[in-house]
Amino acid sequence: MPDSLVPKTISVLAEGYGFTRLKADALAGLTVAIVALPLSMAIAIASGVTPDRGLYTAIVGGFLVSLLGGSRVQIGGPAGAFIVLVAATGARHGLDGLLLATAMSGIMLVAAGYLRLGQYIKFIPYPVTVGFTAGIAVIIFASQLRDLFGLTLGGPEPGPIVDKVAVLAHAAGTLNGAAVLTAGLTIGIILGLRRLRPHWPGMLIAVAAASALVALLQLPAETIGTRFGGIPRGLPLPALPPLSLEKAMAVFPDAVSFALLGAIESLLSAVVADGMTGRRHRSSVELIAQGIANIGSALFGGICVTGTIARTATNVRAGATSPVSGMLHSVFLLLFMLLAAPLASYIPLASLAGVLAIVAWNMIEKPAFMALLRSSYGDAVVLLATFLIVVFRELTEGIVIGFALGAVLFIDRMAKSISIGETKPLAPGKPENSEEEHPLIADDPDTVIYRISGIFFFGSAATVGTVLDRIADQRQNFVLDCSEVPFMDSTAANVIEGTLRKAERTGVRFIITGARSQVRRTLYQHDVRPPRVLMRASVEAALQTIRSEKAASEKAA
Repeated sequence: MPDSLVPKTISVLAEGYGFTRLKADALAGLTVAIVALPLSMAIAIASGVTPDRGLYTAIVGGFLVSLLGGSRVQIGGPAGAFIVLVAATGARHGLDGLLLATAMSGIMLVAAGYLRLGQYIKFIPYPVTVGFTAGIAVIIFASQLRDLFGLTLGGPEPGPIVDKVAVLAHAAGTLNGAAVLTAGLTIGIILGLRRLRPHWPGMLIAVAAASALVALLQLPAETIGTRFGGIPRGLPLPALPPLSLEKAMAVFPDAVSFALLGAIESLLSAVVADGMTGRRHRSSVELIAQGIANIGSALFGGICVTGTIARTATNVRAGATSPVSGMLHSVFLLLFMLLAAPLASYIPLASLAGVLAIVAWNMIEKPAFMALLRSSYGDAVVLLATFLIVVFRELTEGIVIGFALGAVLFIDRMAKSISIGETKPLAPGKPENSEEEHPLIADDPDTVIYRISGIFFFGSAATVGTVLDRIADQRQNFVLDCSEVPFMDSTAANVIEGTLRKAERTGVRFIITGARSQVRRTLYQHDVRPPRVLMRASVEAALQTIRSEKAASEKAA
């Protein structure tokens, strides 16, 4: 098996794993489990499913991500980024369709891992990831407004954000003071502990305090028990979701969206973990693990699994040394579920909404967002386009359009970076910074030398072609220096071939110098080859050829 497909768990065990590391991983796993407990339920509820399915996802999916993944410290589970997609899929296709789409996305991720596609995620422009994440954060916050204010709606809550806000505003008269108090208390405790006791599990403490307040004062705030009837004490038996070709075709677009978002989110989380630990993750094996985890989660009735940046960072800060911490985090969650399931019935939904409001606020990379707005017009356009499309249209569409705009921006910048101009050679043996020119060639009216500098590709082909057309028939010898061209594509080679044809018609000898192997290979594929052109290693070598031929011609005369 190639090393790139070996899970980190095997690498860790091969290094030697003792009690000291187990103790550190157990403490880190417990810390992450305490954070993940309320968060998993909150994400599940926001996704339109019951809270227990968030726990199934964190337990089964999280265990498989750590066991089989390519990162030492990655924590898998339900993620806020999936809330909109999961809710929309569940609304369109029901729970069975959601589970099928989750399993299908897992198969796609496994295939992507074996095809080594994880390495291409890095090509997504930074403004796209920042705008995408900020857009998701806005959508998550909007999805929690109903529970934050305890609003009562006359019908189902719309998915599109504009319609959602309109319906919620119309229901403003049903505001529940107890829900507002509970949500405010939760947010206040989390923010207060973050400032005063940053190492304490602020989310769990806040949810527990809010639950106690509602129960003791018998406040009229909706809880998990009143809406869902509580959560079961244990995992269900694994079962395949109902499968048919018609259903699979119907959920296929959703499965693609799950796979794309899961790949991006998990690998971004792994990159963050690399920055915190100094280690390097294996992107391909990470995708395989994410795929298997999604299949496993769907079999147990869970929702989409991905690497989670906040929980992974918590794991690192808590002292995790290996994937064992992630596996233990899942074991601890299962123990919490077995022992404390009845207590979950008392958790107010407004409190969980407060937790997600904090999560949404933290998701927005505010300094990066503002820096990109100020950096350049192009980056700002890509950022805002991605952000607005994610918020007002659709997540995958935002990624695709943002990536396309980023690609166009890159092409434009690369096209402008190329330069072409006339150059004069130095006398033999002179250093490159010498100002002395070769006297014979400097005054030789029959030879012209032009140098192309930069990546020569379709974006810059028209600019370079215009210059070449203008000078290709002016002298007897035309030397084109390509020593500073690191890459040339077929469009650029076609431009060179067109210039060569013009030179042939007018009797101008065409000499190409300094072409690298890739450039030369591309030119040969477009019939820019000897004897039509002379290929020389350097401008000086080309000039030596010209001088020798001129001397021979003069001697013969």
